[in-house]
Amino acid sequence: MSSRFDKSKLPSRHVSVGPERAPHRSYYYAMGLTEQEIARPFVGIVSAGNDSAPCNTTLDAQADICRTGVNQAGGMPRRFNTITVTDGIAMGHQGMKSSLVSREVIADSIELSVRGHCYDALVGFAGCDKSLPGMMMAMLRLNVPSIFVYGGSILPGRFHDKDVTVVDVFEAVGQHAAGNCPLKELTALEKVACPGHGACGGQFTANTMACVGEAIGLSLPNSNMAPAPYRSREEIAVAAGRQVMTLLEKNLRPRDICTRAAFENAARVVAATGGSTNAALHLPAMAHECGIDFDLFDVAETFKSTPYIADLKPGGRYVAKDMHEAGGVYMAMKTLLEGGFLDPEPMTVTGKTLGENIEEITWDPDQKVFYDVSNPITPTGGVVGLRGSLAPDGAIVKVAGMERLQFSGPARVFDCEEDAFKAVEQRDIAEGCVIVIRYEGPKGGPGMREMLSTTAALYGQGMGEKVALITDGRFSGATRGFCIGHVGPEAADCGPIALVEDGDTISIDAVAGTIELDVDAETLEKRRQSWTPRANDYQSGALWRYARNVGPAHEGAVTHPGAKSERHVFADI
Repeated sequence: MSSRFDKSKLPSRHVSVGPERAPHRSYYYAMGLTEQEIARPFVGIVSAGNDSAPCNTTLDAQADICRTGVNQAGGMPRRFNTITVTDGIAMGHQGMKSSLVSREVIADSIELSVRGHCYDALVGFAGCDKSLPGMMMAMLRLNVPSIFVYGGSILPGRFHDKDVTVVDVFEAVGQHAAGNCPLKELTALEKVACPGHGACGGQFTANTMACVGEAIGLSLPNSNMAPAPYRSREEIAVAAGRQVMTLLEKNLRPRDICTRAAFENAARVVAATGGSTNAALHLPAMAHECGIDFDLFDVAETFKSTPYIADLKPGGRYVAKDMHEAGGVYMAMKTLLEGGFLDPEPMTVTGKTLGENIEEITWDPDQKVFYDVSNPITPTGGVVGLRGSLAPDGAIVKVAGMERLQFSGPARVFDCEEDAFKAVEQRDIAEGCVIVIRYEGPKGGPGMREMLSTTAALYGQGMGEKVALITDGRFSGATRGFCIGHVGPEAADCGPIALVEDGDTISIDAVAGTIELDVDAETLEKRRQSWTPRANDYQSGALWRYARNVGPAHEGAVTHPGAKSERHVFADI
């Protein structure tokens, strides 16, 4: 074994070193390994690859190519897989209840595989929304040297000489329901909107969390925005395999990288790029894994002072391919750092600080995707936190690309998404109302569903900014319009959203950061006294277990006590 590594201090010694491990080594010989290869550090390479959706179809191949880099640098690659639930396919029906739950299952399954097989380091390949934070959560939980790799976005489709994404298809469903899109046109669009491999192309949840991977230091610089079909993804996979061995040699771990300042940097990048509101769920969950207090209000406070500088869909014009060609997330971070909006000190997986990495980037004044911070699209971020009498525990809204930032109107209340979608489909929603969809929170759903089918249908009908929509569930990163999610406490916990009745006035101010229910305290108390808990249909299985264990959305909807309750860290076994 290379003198670079002392295996007697690594976790894999428990399955490969000493006479008592002869039975364990026999399994490795069965897989064709030599004595010299068994003596190397073991590197887990986890892939979320599958045939569920194009987000994930290239991940296994990329993970296999990563083996080359691990081998070149003196490690022994051991590949395994985890699950995904792909939101675009789970959307708009009961399957979406599985989506957020899958984040925990992904993190747990990676933890269990690494613990059970005593891997010394980890490289993770993810494509669809929840697999990105799920993998990064596992890396922070285990704290072995780790690198996160995004599998890359899909290329844009072309329809009527315009770039299109899957969101155009969701919105065309609304246009069809309104009689403005013939079925023939809808069918033609659906066949070209997603032209091949990769995750959704706009600044939706997957690309937002891919940006987070680089901004927080867990991904190689400018590695994540290269589209999935590009050959450069092979080079990135090999480079990640090589670099994780350098991290192992230096004992540079995820919690050394993901400091409080790194989380603030990541939140800045989300706001600056008009990213998904789901980041306000995933960043607190990731922070929880390393014992850092960073909840929805901390995220929102960072958002408040961050300029919005990226002209990306759904609020803007461009997609991830364009972002890559414009210089990637590091181009955005170049101007953010020069404007004083980023902390340059956090370490990254390069072994250099974020500031040192950014020094190697030259600002390109000719690219069109990113504005200089001195001339932003808007002076404050594309995502805003809200708080008020309707949401004492907070809520969040994506304002990137929106013209209307205040809204007040009568409530139209639904106790599940299906009922709301049916009303939208039947054109039974009046302009000026505030749609309330409740009992869709982490516990009450269970699973905190996204509402893209409903919001896209509204937008397709031309109602996107003529109504507001409020939920204790979530919204897709692809959602646009006046849509407020993560309202807490959720209805299942008898939060104020559970007490709203049709006709109550609700007022939202995304400039002041407020969300208010105009009902007096005495009336609310009477309603609270008559409120009864609602049982959901999921009284066994994974969704039941999730509902029993999940915490509030403003703390990340996590299901375990986190690093603050640790008595040991896996990496130190």
